[in-house]
Amino acid sequence: MILASIKRIITDHKKIRMAGIIFLLVLFPALILFWNALPDPLFDEPFSAVILDRDGKLLGASIASDDQWRFPPDAELPEKFVQAITCFEDRRFFSHPGVDPLAVARAVWLNVRKGRIASGASTITMQVIRLSRKGQPRTFPEKLIEMVMALRLELSLSKKEILALYASHGPFGGNVVGLQAAAWRYFGRGPERLSWAETAMLAVLPNAPGLIHPGKNRRRLREKRDMLLDRMRTRGIIDPLSCQLAKPEPLPPKPHPIPMLAPHLLARIRKAAASLGEGNPSEIQYPESEAHRIRTTLRRDIQVRATGIINWHHRSLAGNGIHNAAALILDVETGNVLAYVGNIPEFDDIDHGNYTDIITSPRSTGSILKPLLYAGMTEAGELLPTQLVPDIPTRMGGFAPENYSRTYQGAVPAYLALARSLNVPAVRMLRSYSVDRFHALLKRLGMTTLHRPAADYGLSLILGGAEGTLGEITGIYAGMARRVNHFHRVGAEGPAFFPPRHLSGSRRDDENPARSPTKNVRKNSSVDDPLSAGSCWLALEAMLEVVRPGEESAWRDFGSSRKIAWKTGTSYGLRDAWAVGVTPRYAVGVWVGNADGEGRPGLTGITAAAPILFELFGLLDIRGWFDRPEADLVAAEVCAKSGYRAGPHCAENKTVWMTRPGLRSAPCPYCRIIHCDAGLGWRVHGECERVFAIRPVRWFVLPPAMEWYYKRKHSDYRPLPRYRPDCLESLTGSDAASLSLIYPGKSGQIYVPVELDGRRGRTVLEAAHRLPETTIFWHLDDEYIGESRDIHQVEVAPEPGRHTLTLVDEPGERLERRFTVLSKDR
Repeated sequence: MILASIKRIITDHKKIRMAGIIFLLVLFPALILFWNALPDPLFDEPFSAVILDRDGKLLGASIASDDQWRFPPDAELPEKFVQAITCFEDRRFFSHPGVDPLAVARAVWLNVRKGRIASGASTITMQVIRLSRKGQPRTFPEKLIEMVMALRLELSLSKKEILALYASHGPFGGNVVGLQAAAWRYFGRGPERLSWAETAMLAVLPNAPGLIHPGKNRRRLREKRDMLLDRMRTRGIIDPLSCQLAKPEPLPPKPHPIPMLAPHLLARIRKAAASLGEGNPSEIQYPESEAHRIRTTLRRDIQVRATGIINWHHRSLAGNGIHNAAALILDVETGNVLAYVGNIPEFDDIDHGNYTDIITSPRSTGSILKPLLYAGMTEAGELLPTQLVPDIPTRMGGFAPENYSRTYQGAVPAYLALARSLNVPAVRMLRSYSVDRFHALLKRLGMTTLHRPAADYGLSLILGGAEGTLGEITGIYAGMARRVNHFHRVGAEGPAFFPPRHLSGSRRDDENPARSPTKNVRKNSSVDDPLSAGSCWLALEAMLEVVRPGEESAWRDFGSSRKIAWKTGTSYGLRDAWAVGVTPRYAVGVWVGNADGEGRPGLTGITAAAPILFELFGLLDIRGWFDRPEADLVAAEVCAKSGYRAGPHCAENKTVWMTRPGLRSAPCPYCRIIHCDAGLGWRVHGECERVFAIRPVRWFVLPPAMEWYYKRKHSDYRPLPRYRPDCLESLTGSDAASLSLIYPGKSGQIYVPVELDGRRGRTVLEAAHRLPETTIFWHLDDEYIGESRDIHQVEVAPEPGRHTLTLVDEPGERLERRFTVLSKDR
């Protein structure tokens, strides 16, 4: 009996084990199939590229590659939409596991009673599955598949995430997909700002997007919307008054255009993203999940108003055939871009290159680089701010720079030469500093458009011979301001010169560039900066002296409390007009011209770009000015006349700020001791005057060529007194030098072009005399060719080859210079 019972138990146990094994063999594959039922990713659809300002406000979006307006998924949905969509589509959404048994039973009963499919019992989760399996027929087997996949989806995602998928991929009529795109297309604002009536209209659209949308069947759409409002009132979601007030709201008349407040920045970001997708380096450093929704550093309010200013000026500029303009506004401390207007945002006009992003396009720099040369020379101690720089007709080989006004001042303080943007002093300063050094300095400051060797640019580098972008140049100016600011800020990290940042990290990162995850900011000591705070401050102070355009216009409102350091530039041929300005908080850059490079009369920095610059600064709080970095500077005495470091013969000195290397600069070369008679009316010397009657006098004396132009602008300039006639006979040495040759220059080479009729061309030789009324006798190759008085110019037609020019004035002073006339084949 006992043995039989044991055998029966063993037998039954084996059967149970066998049944268990069979069950597991069947169940386990089913579980595997169930767990892997969802594709990865669930949706494989392209998204629109969306850019936001720093506060998350929409700036613009591009249509997806499948021609659908489909914004990236939202992590958070407005509570109004959650209430409306669950009330309309799935009121037990938050309680069922993906399939609603009550809804299934109700659907079966209705379908059997009516003899047709009257209800599908689809939950929102099942609709998400159906949207992901687009194109599948609506059959009973397909419905079972949707149920299984919905159950599986509920195990992977939260209810909140499932709703976000539905709101992002649901059809809302036409080529509009997703709640965000629908809200902007139909109402012109984000879904979080919609009313109950507007939210209800969007909630009923995905149910039948092909039949009812704002473009047609408006009565049917309104009935469905009002039905949903009544249902929400009945269920206590909204109160009766809200329902009553919502129903009279009209439906939107037609779709709104998606905002395009920064179209060129959007295109730039899309291009960078495409480059990243191809495996190329990119400035975009966002996670893949955020690759289509980019938060920028822009401020929407400033962007809108800056674009309005550009458009307003464009209307008047276009009358002169000037069709393009761009502007960039930066926050100095962080380098963040606050406004990015890459060009005129009118894309219906395809003939004028409005699609070109000028901010990233290399353009001829004109004079916009002059402050950087000024800063570089003061940094090295090779230039003092007050130091006189020659401003006379100049020829260096085949290069003959001219000032924009085509006039000369003889000599001008360096800071005024910068403020007045004089070309001749700038070229002379660059020759002294050397093109190679300046080329290297520009690269260290952040210019990436200098692709050729320094020798290829030559001295024209300072006058627009190179190309730069508005973004980089504005960033460099911001770096100068940042360098001065960092000097006074304890614990400031990182270099002052880095490219502008238009992509945002966290808000905390945007306010502190040292924490930024971008590659733009490197954590190095500020000693790596190519310019010191002192040289930057001196350049910014010089740029304060620039006279603002149009005294009769609104810029007179900018009082002394609103200081701006600014500079203009105009390229050769009037093709590019620049204006860049900085304050301790902001940097603004403006470019005006034609994208195709066509020059136009009046297209200059001062007339075309500067007015825009100052209106843009009017949008900003620009109070305050830079503190002087006194520890980086030294106060020293300079000659009151020449601005050089005070020498032993300077009659009057003054104290100015300079960089420490400036203490090693040359002393004043223009002040010297001269000897006059007792009445100070004649110059004399020991051979013609008794020694006790000679009066030594300190005198400021410029070389003849500089003096010729200088005294025309400075009525207080006192030329050297003449030698008393009886003193001329015994005078020897260079002390008598009154004669100077202006052209040909010391380079000794000139080119005389051939006239249109084939005849040999003519050139004008020019000289200067300390006493203009003195007659000068001209000889070419020992042959007399004429004389001049007052204006010392002679026209000649020399043959190609070597020549000797000899000048002799009335008192007998002689000057000789050899020069070569280049032939056409050279």
